[in-house]
Amino acid sequence: MAADSEPESEVFEITDFTTASEWERFISKIEEVLNDWKLIGISSGKPLEKGVYTTGAWEEKSDEISFADFKFSITHHYLVQEPSDKDGKEELVEDALPLPMQDLLCMNNDFPPRAHCLVRWYGLREFVVIAPAANNDAVLSESKCNLLLSSISIALGNTGCQVPLFVQIHHKWRRMYVGECQGPGVRTDFEMVHLRKVPNQYTHLSGLLDIFKSKIGCPLTPLPPVSMAIRLTYVLQDWQQYFWPQQPPDIDALVGGEVGGLEFGKLPFGACEDPISELHLATTWPHLTEGIIVDNDVYSDLDPIQAPQWSVRVRKADNPQCLLGDFLTEFFKLCRRKESTDEILGRSAFEEEGKEVADITHALSKLTEPAPVPIHKLSVTNMVHSAKKKIRKHRGVDESPLNNEVLNTILLFLFPDAADKLADGFESRTSTSAGNNPPTENEDYNLFSQFKSAPSDSLTYKLALCLCMINFYHGGVKGVAHLWQEFVLEMRYRWENNYLIPGLANGPPDLRCCLLHQKLQMLNCCIERKKARDEGKRGSVSDRSPGGTSGDTGKGADHSGDNPDKEKEVGKSWESWSDSEEEFFECLSDTEDLKGNGQENGKKGGAKEGNKEPVNLKPEGRLHPHGKLTLLHPGEPLYIPITQEPAPMTEDLLEEQSEVLAKLGTSAEGAHLRARMQSACLLSDMESFKAANPGCCLEDFVRWYSPRDYIEEEVVDEKGNIVIKGELSARMKIPSNMWVEAWETAKPVPARRQKRLFDDTREAEKVLHYLAVQKPADLARHLLPCIIHAAVLKVKEEEALEDISSVKKIIKQIISHSSKVLRFPNPEDKKLEEIIAQIMSVEAIIARARSLKAKFGVEKCENEEEKEDLQRFVNCLLEQPEVSVIGAGRGPAGSIIHKLFVNAQRVSAVPPLDEELRRSGSSEERRLNMGAVSDFPPPTGREVILRTTVPRPAPYSKPLPQRMYSVLTKEDFRLAGAFSADTTFF
Repeated sequence: MAADSEPESEVFEITDFTTASEWERFISKIEEVLNDWKLIGISSGKPLEKGVYTTGAWEEKSDEISFADFKFSITHHYLVQEPSDKDGKEELVEDALPLPMQDLLCMNNDFPPRAHCLVRWYGLREFVVIAPAANNDAVLSESKCNLLLSSISIALGNTGCQVPLFVQIHHKWRRMYVGECQGPGVRTDFEMVHLRKVPNQYTHLSGLLDIFKSKIGCPLTPLPPVSMAIRLTYVLQDWQQYFWPQQPPDIDALVGGEVGGLEFGKLPFGACEDPISELHLATTWPHLTEGIIVDNDVYSDLDPIQAPQWSVRVRKADNPQCLLGDFLTEFFKLCRRKESTDEILGRSAFEEEGKEVADITHALSKLTEPAPVPIHKLSVTNMVHSAKKKIRKHRGVDESPLNNEVLNTILLFLFPDAADKLADGFESRTSTSAGNNPPTENEDYNLFSQFKSAPSDSLTYKLALCLCMINFYHGGVKGVAHLWQEFVLEMRYRWENNYLIPGLANGPPDLRCCLLHQKLQMLNCCIERKKARDEGKRGSVSDRSPGGTSGDTGKGADHSGDNPDKEKEVGKSWESWSDSEEEFFECLSDTEDLKGNGQENGKKGGAKEGNKEPVNLKPEGRLHPHGKLTLLHPGEPLYIPITQEPAPMTEDLLEEQSEVLAKLGTSAEGAHLRARMQSACLLSDMESFKAANPGCCLEDFVRWYSPRDYIEEEVVDEKGNIVIKGELSARMKIPSNMWVEAWETAKPVPARRQKRLFDDTREAEKVLHYLAVQKPADLARHLLPCIIHAAVLKVKEEEALEDISSVKKIIKQIISHSSKVLRFPNPEDKKLEEIIAQIMSVEAIIARARSLKAKFGVEKCENEEEKEDLQRFVNCLLEQPEVSVIGAGRGPAGSIIHKLFVNAQRVSAVPPLDEELRRSGSSEERRLNMGAVSDFPPPTGREVILRTTVPRPAPYSKPLPQRMYSVLTKEDFRLAGAFSADTTFF
């Protein structure tokens, strides 16, 4: 059995030679991709219009194929065109050439400014490229190149695809391609030569014609004429005659006036270097026939001035240094700093060693004693003096990052009211300066609400600009920390001395602004309340007449008569008065306090009898009669009471409060407690109402406070008369309703003697502490929206002078992007960087526009028509890759460009005359000397396209298109040829 099984096992060792090899699989994959992309069969399309390669849209599709384990990417590049109509299909005759071969001869799109290199070299509208997938891979050996060429040739033959197929060989930076295109009975081979050193015979037209003709090898004796398109490119790098208009900032300039042409509160703008590095002039001869011009090693007819077409492109400087961009970038870097102000400046200047213990004993008396406020002479020197003393204790005078001159200038800019040394005129001005509300219909002014920054005339906005400038010019982060320290000391000084902060709108914190601005507004509210209270106390001593003051002070002044009989009653009946830890509104005097207490004692019994208050109490805290309403039961006029203002809130306090309320949960007890916490203001208003309207009831209060909750209807009484009867709404009648509970617990206490809803002392201290602990990084985060806001306004202002449509669109995008990013707290750094990059790009575009305007003398042009043409030309240069010059060298723009080159040539070094004469022997030297004295330098690039239609390879073959493109630069020489041959008659 074993012997029998041996021969059977040998049968399975037969090799199957019909299995596909790796090469065959590779070809099959190429065919598969061509089929998938529907590139099989006859290609049809309309003749190409002029300039369509630049204006049209190019698209590409990619796939990956592999030869064994070597991966290739295959990419289809094509110009998007409208599908051809039926007439086009009828025109397709048997002998029609494939579309790519027709494109080789098309002259409408020579030298496109922005296109794939194969489009520029061969004029193709559609092609497929196979290239190594990895960037560092390359097909270097000749055998591999030939193998790939064979592969695409077989694939094209098998599929009948008429789209040219290219293979990228050698290293990718060399951009070397070989390829093939097949049609019925015709084939075009795409070949290429790439050299570093240029052979002398190919530096001119006659040498290129020789190589073209020899390559075609046309057997006909009178060779058909060769058509030529020539482009010479000249580069202008020297702008000697036009200095760059933007002067670099002079940091040593006097800060009192300007800092490098820059005032405090204004952002700089413009490039420090010329943002246009080069101007490229392309002079083109689009249609020339062989023999019309001479261009050889001795003589050339190619004079740029005589060229029928001129086009210009500008090369922009890579990331030009721009002032606004630098300011923004440096300020943004602050956001990443970790140090605190104390770490940067040494020991905290907010504390004083000697006085710390001594001051703590007087802290309570300082807060509670209604002592008159001493008015100091207010000046910048006084303001800074105490702060300086504190700072000097911990570091030397010379170590201060900001010198006195800079600091005083900034403080005067931030606090213009401090310039007046007399306090008399000062107080009247601070109230107006604190509430200067500009017109709100201005779109630019209202940007702050989109960016969550601060109004452009506010203190916060000015502070942001000053810190930005100090960070850039005066000591970086140390200077920022120093100014912030001085700013916080100034805030405390103003709080303690009742000076309102200028540059902030009146009223509660504006939640549309940044948190820092809200905090400063909150501090201003505290100062305003404290100032009103202190003035009220001073007024009560000197003037006891009723209605002497208004507003907050009126709460304490609206009192009628004295009652000496009640002075002996000293029992304090209201709970709020017995709580010594809390702060309250002060009374007008001690006698007033005692009288008020006596009244309260009298009210204790009456309050419990019913909903109504006893009428025998004296009314207190009346503002004015309502006018229409009267009390339901006594029938007396209803008086509107003086009430406490609700406590202003910043967004962090609101958030904190909402968190506390949310933590109370959804239980009945939690809901009840939440309602009580939210009804503190309601209770205060009820107490004020009861004090102003003795004998009132809840219905009276509801009629004034919430009229919708009092429903009136007409009813007929017993006598048949129609009377109006009113009652509380359904929600007011709900058992254990908060309004009813609050009314029952409310006592008739005027606003001036109630517990304060808004404890300005505590809130001010909280704000001052919040400001004091801010690190420079926190500060930068708070103020970055203001800086971006200022930068956008600056860019808009500068753009208005230039009127560039593309910039207008980008500015709209920046505003839209910024408003989305800055609206939320703690935006991502990456998104902020994107906004700053967009602003920098706009600044660079405007700087380029100004540079080009200066160079082309747009402003100096007297002829209005020419001026408009030049302006249009400059705008096109900014937005388009290449702009054709109307009138070539003879038009207004052309003559200016000519002058630019002439002046640059004059500036360049010219050899002495005798040396020139000595060297003018040989023809080559003569030619060089001609170039030296000409208006233009030697061309930087020479491009030539040669075309013809000849039968190839035999005289009886079909006439087919032949094309060769040549480009010659200083260190690069390339020939790209497309040579067609008849595969039927050869």
